[in-house]
Amino acid sequence: MSRYIVVGAGAIGGLLAAQWTLAGVHSILLARGVTFDAISERGIRVRRPHGDDLIRVNVVEDIQAAAPTSSDTIVLAVKAQDAEAAVAAIAWVPLADERGVVADLPILTLQNGLWAEGVALRRFDTVLGVSLGIPASHLEPGVIVSPAYPVIGAAWIGGYPRSLPGDEERHRAALAQAGFATAVEPNIAAAKRRKLIANLRNVVDVFAASRDEAERAEAALVEEARSIFEAAGLAVAPPPIDDVRLSIGDVPGHTPGRLSTWQSFARRTSNEVDFLSGEITRIARSIGAEAPLNAAVARTLGALGARGGGPDEIALPIEFDYDLLVGARESQRGR
Repeated sequence: MSRYIVVGAGAIGGLLAAQWTLAGVHSILLARGVTFDAISERGIRVRRPHGDDLIRVNVVEDIQAAAPTSSDTIVLAVKAQDAEAAVAAIAWVPLADERGVVADLPILTLQNGLWAEGVALRRFDTVLGVSLGIPASHLEPGVIVSPAYPVIGAAWIGGYPRSLPGDEERHRAALAQAGFATAVEPNIAAAKRRKLIANLRNVVDVFAASRDEAERAEAALVEEARSIFEAAGLAVAPPPIDDVRLSIGDVPGHTPGRLSTWQSFARRTSNEVDFLSGEITRIARSIGAEAPLNAAVARTLGALGARGGGPDEIALPIEFDYDLLVGARESQRGR
């Protein structure tokens, strides 16, 4: 029997394990601490527009308890900043059927940013990147809000660093069983760069800013990121031909629109800004260029997280003032 071993029980991992359980796909979830306690005692509560589903999933606290075998697949569902530690913790654990170690299994990397595939490739031979678009949120252990239904999100999957046709199709089908609109992506690295550009909205969401300020800041960050990718000779995938339109409804008691980075700051947990704006900054520095806006975001939100700060506490960095002023003047001229 083959299984998906889902590492990480946040919004993505928890929802994926719940959806696979509902679909009859064999899976087991690795959770830690209070999240493990909550899920093992009560299951996963998925809050949807039409009501709540309480789903009992197979859950364990560590990879040894999952007793992985050579027919299993690892699904890395932790945040980008936790990918290295998570992969290091599982890679060299012996398989229960004595046919190798965990690193001999295929691994799906579900992280935002561009970091996780390289982390996995240091240990795993078969790596498939997955770029996700999903409106799920997670602010309480064992409770996930999923406002999209019946299609819960979109998933693009592709082998890394090269295509793996048989594996791609098999795992694409499994993601479809979980409720995703799915497609095989011929260049998953380019697709993840496309998603990284979209994720720059996440970092702006943390700041106290008016809608106009936020929109201008997002546009400036995106323009800067695109220019850095172009200067570095890194392709960005075009928008999908079949753009997925999710049906999103209101979930009672839930305020929609808060993105994953905002959720991390609200929980006062670690965040992935270093792997979003920080990644653009890293690429810029590696080619002798500058990305002052993304660097300012990474620095400012890094300091906010280090002191335990939360969302909506600080204004956009002063580096945005000039861009916002110029944008406002151009808008006035256009009237």
